Amino acid sequence: MKKIIIIIFVIALVVGAVFYFRYQVYYGYSGYKGLGTIIIEKGEGSTEVAKKLKKEKFISGEIYFLYYLWSENLSGKIFPGEYKLSTGMTIHEIAAIITKEKKTDIKITFPEGWTSKQMAERITANGLDGEGFSKLTKNPEVFRDNYDFLQDQKIKNFDGYLFPDTYFFAKDVTAENIIKKMLDNFAQKLSADLRQEITKQGKDINSIITLASIIEGEVRTDEDRKIVSGIFWNRIKVGQALQSCATLAYVLGEKKKQYSFDDTRIQSPYNTYLNKGLPPGPISNPGLSAIKAAIYPTDSQYNYFLSDPETGKTIFSKTIDEHNANKVKYGL
Repeated sequence: MKKIIIIIFVIALVVGAVFYFRYQVYYGYSGYKGLGTIIIEKGEGSTEVAKKLKKEKFISGEIYFLYYLWSENLSGKIFPGEYKLSTGMTIHEIAAIITKEKKTDIKITFPEGWTSKQMAERITANGLDGEGFSKLTKNPEVFRDNYDFLQDQKIKNFDGYLFPDTYFFAKDVTAENIIKKMLDNFAQKLSADLRQEITKQGKDINSIITLASIIEGEVRTDEDRKIVSGIFWNRIKVGQALQSCATLAYVLGEKKKQYSFDDTRIQSPYNTYLNKGLPPGPISNPGLSAIKAAIYPTDSQYNYFLSDPETGKTIFSKTIDEHNANKVKYGL
């Protein structure tokens, strides 16, 4: 009798597991709330797509998605592109969307640290309305009421908030919709946790994005960005000018290996050699790493830094004498 009970119990577990598995595959969903977007790159297979869907909380488990594709003979039939997914979609609903060939979209990648001008040029080069895009980026009033981070009246253009990323645009997309997609992306990337930390520090979003844009133009690695962020925040705290070459590049419209004394004397509110504190606004559109560095600086004993022109490595120093010695050493 005891063996029969055990067998029945095992069978019940197996049947229950099978039903649970099938429910997750055909009827269940992750519990994700709201609309979201997933970008599938050309060449990405089912496993990579499953990981993306799980990471963005569109599915509860990769194995359910992969099993469904296998059972429906859909493995290897996913089309690249940008897909909007909504609340409560089941796996078979998601699969139906991403395995259906779309009209060819135009893929455009905007690197971190690009200005709206550079973005407009790339948009035009891809046959879209770069001119209209450029005009709209100078008029934040168009979208100011739609995004909380644009409420700051100090924001005079969209630089800083056009999130650098890879986008897919329809061939007939309007300049307004291009900007909206980029602002939506920024709103998503600047998570509630990041916003809360900014408020906790007594800072505002525009100041963070402005410093992030400068950091983006100065150094390249995550660790270096955080150290440079600490140096810049300390300079602001003690009333020392930032003296950022990235802001000179913005003012001059060109990046130089070494800026002259005359360059540092150019009259502009964005010249951080002449003016203390942050410039009026961002000088470019920073990526998430630079934004996080501006929010979470590393406190160090360093006061100065420069970049090795040959390797791009950041060389830090504690004193002005050490910094000047490094400038001679690296030919700056």
